[in-house]
Formats: sequence, structure tokens, C-alpha cells
Amino acid sequence: MTKENGLCCVSIALSALLLISCGSSMTTTNNNGGGGNDGGAGNCSNATTGSSTDFSTSPVISGCPVFPTDNPWNTDISNFCVDPNSSAYINSINQDKQYLHADFGSNPDYGIPFVVVPGNQQFVAILFTEFPGESDPGPYPVSPDAPIEGGINSTGDRHVLTLDDGNCVLYELYHAYKDAGDPGWQAGSGAVFDLRSDALRHDGWTSADAAGLPILPGLARYDEVAAGAIQHALRFTVASTQRGYIHPATHFASPSSDPSLPPMGLRLRLKVSFDISGYTGQSKTILTALKKYGMIVADNGSSWYVTGAPDSRWDDTDLDQLKTVPGNAFEVVQTGAILH
Repeated sequence: MTKENGLCCVSIALSALLLISCGSSMTTTNNNGGGGNDGGAGNCSNATTGSSTDFSTSPVISGCPVFPTDNPWNTDISNFCVDPNSSAYINSINQDKQYLHADFGSNPDYGIPFVVVPGNQQFVAILFTEFPGESDPGPYPVSPDAPIEGGINSTGDRHVLTLDDGNCVLYELYHAYKDAGDPGWQAGSGAVFDLRSDALRHDGWTSADAAGLPILPGLARYDEVAAGAIQHALRFTVASTQRGYIHPATHFASPSSDPSLPPMGLRLRLKVSFDISGYTGQSKTILTALKKYGMIVADNGSSWYVTGAPDSRWDDTDLDQLKTVPGNAFEVVQTGAILH
């Protein structure tokens, strides 16, 4: 994504002199299938708004802004240019599953939970056992009873997400296990994110997520849906990815060089032409956000599975409406170069 100011251009047609005056943000005219929403020819803009020091419209969790307004997670992509490879990406994702799916709900073991702790929470030692060289060293303020994705007996990813709301710092662990007999934890990897900063992880580094992204900022949360709007992109998984990533992702998790496979960090949005007027409640709020903010490829897993935090107040029947949204209702937008 780029920001450009004061761009002016003059185009001389064969039959007339046409003056095109361009505004303060970058606008692209594309007649090769890379136009605005729905991939039609016409004007599209990858200009971003906001500032790295502005939090006025940022999502908020327990009083903490979740990244500045100019952060990719908080960027309105409704008029971003369609990626020329969009159809190939969508077709490859559809090889696994073909419909959207809420990978969360009212079951406390279904979704990725998080916990908020105060600024004086005790810090404990973390032993990293899988990716120590790409993990932010401890200690972390993880409580002994921090919720684990899938529950204490889970054999899955076992993410543990902790938000220190006294300092607005996010601590995330992957494959986390509580040490027996002492307050520490073991984990495959871990990452720390300052929620007041746009800083990315080092290129080539993972996080608690395969893409090197934070997890909590991309979760669908009940409280924001109940308030009427999700103001950020969502996290989702696909079955197969390529050996590459697009910022804000910083890590790939595949040996494949197949250009039709999505890279980590790929951004999709729900097409403006997809009619959501028949959807209701929680599902409609989620679909509205997917048109404005989209969703980001964050990990390998079941295709089209959108992640959220479990909450007993989710209406699982309502969320089942998402299962009728086909993958072909989405398109890929351009947000940056693929890094390898």
C-alpha cells in the first residue's frame, strides 16, 4: 500500500485535450480486470488514511486501542484494486472447501480465547521449544489459568493470548503448556505486540501464527458485533499456501512455488455485488465487515474458516448463515508485493 500526495497528470487524446486532475491520494484506473470492487474496469484506489499516532477510530479492547488508524488491520479496502491473480487464488482455495465457515461460537472450546490482565500481572518464564530463534523472549504476564485454545486437553494449536491492558501490550503463545509445579509455561513460539505501534515482526519470523501476524486483532468478538460493527479485518485459514508472504505478514509456511496458491497475508473482500440483505443478526454484521475490511490469510487450515473468540452469547444458529456464503463471492485485492 502506498500514499501519494499532489499527483497531477495530463493526458492528450488524439481527438481532444483532456485534463485529468488527481487528488491527494493515489487513484488507479485499470481496464484489465484489476479495477475496483467486483473486479470491473474503472477507478480503484489503494490509498490509506489515518496516522500512526491516531487511534480515534481504532478498535478498542479493555481501553486499549488495537493498532493505529493507519494499520493494515484497520484499513478500509472497499475500493482497493483487484489483484490480477484473484480468480486463480479463489479457485485454489475452493479446492478444499467452497463456503465460508465461522470457526467459533458459544462453545468455550470452539474458537481462540483471550484474557485481559492488569498492568501489575506477575510475569513468568516462558521456555520456547520449537521456534526459539523467532520468538520474543520472556517473561510474559501469563496467568496460571489463562484459557487455552481447544481447552486444557487440546491436541491442536493451543494458542494462549494475553492482553496487558495496563500497558496495551499483547502477548501470544503457540503450542502452550503450563509447567507443572511452577508458574512458568512452555510454548512452541511466542510474540509480543505493542498495540499502539504499527511495527511488524522481522521478515522471515513467525509469531504465534504461521503468517507472523498477531491473532487477537483479527478475531471476531461478540462485544463488537453486539455493538453493531466490526471495524477491522478478520483472520482466516486456507488449506494450502505458497512459499511467500505479503506485509503485514512476515512468514510463510509452505515449500510450494505454485503462483495460484495464496501467500500468507493475502487480503480478500466480499464483493459489493453479493447481496447480504437476506442475512440477519450477527452474521450480517460480520458480512458487512468483510465488504469493508475483508479478511487476511493467517494460517494453513480448513479453507474459508473465519476465526473468532468463543463467547456463550454467540448465536450458533445465526452464525450458521455464513455457511451459505460461497468462496466465489470473494475477490483478492492488491496490498503489496509477495516476499519470498
